[in-house]
Amino acid sequence: MTTTASTTAPIADARALGLAHYAARGVLEHVLARHGATFQQQVALRAAVTADGPQAPDDLVTQVQGSLKADPTAIRATLDELLAKQLLVADGAHLRPTDAGRELIAAVGAETAPITARIWGGIPAEDLAAAGRVLALVAERANAELAALAA
Repeated sequence: MTTTASTTAPIADARALGLAHYAARGVLEHVLARHGATFQQQVALRAAVTADGPQAPDDLVTQVQGSLKADPTAIRATLDELLAKQLLVADGAHLRPTDAGRELIAAVGAETAPITARIWGGIPAEDLAAAGRVLALVAERANAELAALAA
């Protein structure tokens, strides 16, 4: 008996979202490991690199917490790690990325760009737009649920 692939599209649900997230994150973490960086360090450093100017540590913590929903204490430890690695530097009461920090973000971006192109390539624009709308709605609803749980 021959089995054929189902022509029914899979239903998007929390499991499918999680599997896609962790697969993509696994790719990024593999690249980051070659540079001696963690996922949380990369998120915090990217926030500093893409900011309009030096950021107060509390502002960086808030931004990273908004992205990762991580514990503020753990995020502060991550900022300390980035300072120790000289990827961030204190600039008065603010933190700013060093040239090495900017170079790390650029190197990781350059390394992941062709992988990202292979992962996302060939997906029709209308599918990406629909997925974007659904993911934005899921994130909005999940953030609202998280806020209610924290209250």
